[in-house]
Amino acid sequence: MLPFRIIDRIKFIVERQLVKGAGFQLLVVALFIGLISLVGGLLVVPQGGDFDDPGTAVWWAFLRLTDPGYLGDDVGTWQRIVSTLLTILGYVVFMGTLVAILTRWLIAKMADLERGLTPVTLKNHIVVLGWTAQTPPLVAELFGSSARMRRFLEKHDTQKLRLVVLAEEATAEQLHELVSEPGVGRRAREVILRSGSAIQPEALHRVACLDAAAVIVPSQGHDAGSLVTSDIETVKALLSIAAQAHHFSSPLPFVVAEIQDMRKLPVIERAYPGAVEVVAGDATISRLMVQNVLHPNLSEVYNELLTAGEGNEIFVRGGETAEGLTLGELAAQRPHAIVLGLLHPAQGKGWQVNLLAPSDTVIRNEDRVVLLAKDYDHTGPDPKAEPLAGIERISSPVAAIAKPGKHRVLVLGWNRRVPSLASEFGSYAARNFELDMVSATPLDERQREISRYGVDLQRINGRLLEADYMVEEDLRRLDPASYNTVMLLSSDRIGSGEEADARAMVGYLQLEDILAESPQRPQIIMELSDPDNRHLMYGHQSEMLISPMVLSHVLAQVALRRELRVVLDELFTEGGAEIQFRDPHDYPLPASADFQLLEKTVAARGEVALGVFRVTADERGRHLEMNPPRNQYLDLREGDQLLVMCQS
Repeated sequence: MLPFRIIDRIKFIVERQLVKGAGFQLLVVALFIGLISLVGGLLVVPQGGDFDDPGTAVWWAFLRLTDPGYLGDDVGTWQRIVSTLLTILGYVVFMGTLVAILTRWLIAKMADLERGLTPVTLKNHIVVLGWTAQTPPLVAELFGSSARMRRFLEKHDTQKLRLVVLAEEATAEQLHELVSEPGVGRRAREVILRSGSAIQPEALHRVACLDAAAVIVPSQGHDAGSLVTSDIETVKALLSIAAQAHHFSSPLPFVVAEIQDMRKLPVIERAYPGAVEVVAGDATISRLMVQNVLHPNLSEVYNELLTAGEGNEIFVRGGETAEGLTLGELAAQRPHAIVLGLLHPAQGKGWQVNLLAPSDTVIRNEDRVVLLAKDYDHTGPDPKAEPLAGIERISSPVAAIAKPGKHRVLVLGWNRRVPSLASEFGSYAARNFELDMVSATPLDERQREISRYGVDLQRINGRLLEADYMVEEDLRRLDPASYNTVMLLSSDRIGSGEEADARAMVGYLQLEDILAESPQRPQIIMELSDPDNRHLMYGHQSEMLISPMVLSHVLAQVALRRELRVVLDELFTEGGAEIQFRDPHDYPLPASADFQLLEKTVAARGEVALGVFRVTADERGRHLEMNPPRNQYLDLREGDQLLVMCQS
């Protein structure tokens, strides 16, 4: 073995000191400055004169090294040579190296601050653990719920919404996304970004998770076939929060967690012993899509009720605001809202949903009232508004549904949601579906995922077909015009939501070319993954469902009012209350009927009138008119439909 050279040893020692940070680097530079000053002073001592004292000579050298302005004061050739060398070394060692070290240190500190590594000192704020495609619309939902948010802040005794988002790496690009998101804009400055993972205790401390009024855990995206799924990440995050709360002996915050596989619900409840509401992402979207198959044009209802922007929303108010009143009396005092029903406390925990309750049902203090309105303020009393005439709604009978004929559904594309979608089709035992699922994904891989989810394809007459709908010949062979419904799914196996949506939109345009040659046209439902694409396909003849926007709305609104989750589950699942379209000829309506008369007529059958679906779109491209003014005449035309909530 070759012996170490002395120069290598010195270089190694210096290097180990330099990598320790700016403090050690400054110490090394100070040693060099002292060494150079000592050598320079000793070089001029033999000249005598003013340098008889070595200390004076070293001080002279130090001044020449640190301040070039002394260069012209020196006398004698040797003194000037040494002074010039010291001045040059001063530029390199003292000024150059010192400025470089301090500049790099300052830049590094600024970069650390920009990365969001400083713990926040907040209480009663809202924390979002994770940055996904849902995060920007989720932030927009929270900012857009002004009146509901005001009530949330009053409940937690705070004055202003403070929103903290934890991302793997907080960057300026994410801030730009928030600025570009409709409904956020300049308010993006109010969002505090922090870097870290939800499973790291220091990251949870960084966002003051234990002091939050609500913690939202959206589902993270993962590559297909990955052993670490989004649900595993969610469970790990909840375990981390519970462990940190136990360590600091702090109460657990309220959590709204999204999971993909609803069968993981018992695992979530074991992982997190505190207050938690679980939103099943895949199951929610699957329910909405199947409901849309059963009731065409229902996507417009989703896009109004379950996305931010103009239109109506579902609100839940405490029973103390109307204690002692009947539902009919409450409806008369809320002229700008529609009373949908009640939530009763269930034995043990949870809520018993009683939508379509008779109008003579008395509201108790512990109940919750469910209303439909354009604004949260409309769900409260308005002393200036004129009360409405009373409407009596009887107990809603369960309609006997004749078993319909076969409904053929063609599913184009594959993502992790397809097994849940197939399972949801199978939950409608009274329906006769025929489900063909087409994708270029290998057949054995899809069969394995279907089997793992426990879906019985025979129950829904399901078939897995291997073809690429982007190839025109493959799409023609499928004969899409022979189906009742064609569903285009956005893939989660492509690099980004933009690319996945681009494939779905091109497939839709190609499908339109093929359907143009056929006299029959099926219902077309298209799912998109990127909210930025929501404006690209408006005006076309497909129904559109933007999954991240819907889930963002549900997560945000459940965080503000947790009882809302059971209401949405009731409305968009098999059994219970359901939103449907009805033919106006099914009701004894006169030619000139206003919305209040429609409410009275529909209530006589135990149903609730919600609005009108126009066959002709308005100037905004919308067909749906929900919760119109009570005195507005309906002006129904041929092809228009009534939107009602009834017992399924």
